[in-house]
Amino acid sequence: MKDEKMILYVQTTNAPERQYAPLVLARAAKAMGLNPVLYYLGVGLTMLKPGELEAVQLGSFPSAREMMDGAIADGIPVYACEASKQMLGWESVQLCDGSQIVGAATLNDLALDASAVLTF
Repeated sequence: MKDEKMILYVQTTNAPERQYAPLVLARAAKAMGLNPVLYYLGVGLTMLKPGELEAVQLGSFPSAREMMDGAIADGIPVYACEASKQMLGWESVQLCDGSQIVGAATLNDLALDASAVLTF
């Protein structure tokens, strides 16, 4: 069912400079009373390995880990693609606290339900 307040932010890259936009935008959306969702897939999933977000600190921004912790504390769901985890050969890799591994079909469902989808 369409959620007129849902914005889906899809993170597909592990480039450090591209980690902030979806986190900043999702937190701003939450503050505006919207329903943001973060979905990581492909090599973007590598950012959810413990220690990766902590290593990203650009300019005067908090670390990407601090931004992610804030997003999780705000109640923003963080999904990780199971198929991407398999593609990367990560049968036993643990992902950071607060993320939930979901099937690829979840992305399709979220995209159909969202009023907007942004990819990074």
